[in-house]
Amino acid sequence: MTEEKTNNPLSLYDWAGGLKAIEKWITRFYDKVVKDPLLELLFKDMDKEHQKSVALFLAEVFGGPQEYTKKRGGHATMLRHHLDKGISEKQRKRWVDLLLESADEVGMPDDPEFRSAIVSYIEWGTRLAVINSQPGQNPELDDPMPKWGWGEVGGPYQEN
Repeated sequence: MTEEKTNNPLSLYDWAGGLKAIEKWITRFYDKVVKDPLLELLFKDMDKEHQKSVALFLAEVFGGPQEYTKKRGGHATMLRHHLDKGISEKQRKRWVDLLLESADEVGMPDDPEFRSAIVSYIEWGTRLAVINSQPGQNPELDDPMPKWGWGEVGGPYQEN
């Protein structure tokens, strides 16, 4: 995908190809997760809507429509799904590997800027998931949805 030089670059959502491309990516990923000996136990009770929810979440984080927030309740809902799961660092790393492998397999854009941006989010998000999944954690459930882009300064919760 090429981009004209403008003051308003495409969002990561648009660059990825929109919701259909993200759904394809996440479907491939979860096809792997449920067969992976290290991750299958974390997802053994996954409901049928889980993949769709994750795709909507990533779509919104990457600048797409706010459908996850409207339909599922926003960032607090995603945080609650991780509470007391006890995700290990080894599981986190495997999750990241499978997600990136799946991105390659379904033909997500592979330009360095896009991949750098999504890897940045995946690293940030999965490390928070590990922290928040440990027994006794009490994460801030009123944090807004993260917003991720091409590397702008300000952090994931600040408007640009």
